[in-house]
Amino acid sequence: MASTVLKLATRREAHSAPPAEDPNRHMWFPPGTHITVRGLTKTFDDVVLYQGFDLDIPKSKIVSVFGPNGCGKSTLINMISGIMPYDAGQILFDGKTARETRIGYVFQNYREAVFPWLRAIDNIRYPLQFLKLGKAECDRRVEQLLSSFDVKIDLNRYPYQLSGGQQQLVSIMRALVVDPEVLFLDEPFSALDYEMTLFLRSKLQKVLTEMQVTTVLVSHDLDEAVELADEILLLTKKPTNIAGRLEFNALRPRTAETTITPEFIDVKTRTLEIFQREVRK
Repeated sequence: MASTVLKLATRREAHSAPPAEDPNRHMWFPPGTHITVRGLTKTFDDVVLYQGFDLDIPKSKIVSVFGPNGCGKSTLINMISGIMPYDAGQILFDGKTARETRIGYVFQNYREAVFPWLRAIDNIRYPLQFLKLGKAECDRRVEQLLSSFDVKIDLNRYPYQLSGGQQQLVSIMRALVVDPEVLFLDEPFSALDYEMTLFLRSKLQKVLTEMQVTTVLVSHDLDEAVELADEILLLTKKPTNIAGRLEFNALRPRTAETTITPEFIDVKTRTLEIFQREVRK
């Protein structure tokens, strides 16, 4: 699983961009869009999960994906990121293919994501060898991340010597050290205790805001999906489509106090209404 993360920037299925002379080219790249998905189709064992699915993800925003169990939330980001092949359709990043885009990915299962034979600091540094950077630049990137996350753990330890939350912190920093254009997070806090979850949510949104990286977060926690996002993308049951899109424009940094504001409660209530409507179908 971990090796998959490191191959994201170097080995993906290529999909050609629409021709430059296409008179409808503007339909592919609406203003402010970073990720463009058109006609995405995926079938598992004759069960249609996605059929002609279209999606636009805004640039430099955090978009959370929320929906009923089995609707294909993780499958969606796996296809967009290049981890999983799809049957038909086209996915572009600012007009580029996934192969041409620097992508970071954080998995839910941190135990399978980190390299157990490498120290924590070497896990973080590992992807940099594929970018052909000088040692000074590599050191700068690592030090900047350590400062941004205010890391106080001993990174000379091996993963098995760290707590689950500390291992996931290492995974997150490894995904960000390459300065990704797009970051995918697949339920990154679901296996962590509440205290560590709050800590990582706070630090991660701070870093993502500083880096202005386009981020897609899959979450099964409604409070988390709303609190972290600039936009909540709600999905239907399969065959999966878009049930709704809601913006959340609260100022950052967002804290536990954010979740008791009228704005948060309003967006959460509307999100829950759409979710429950889809579940009842």
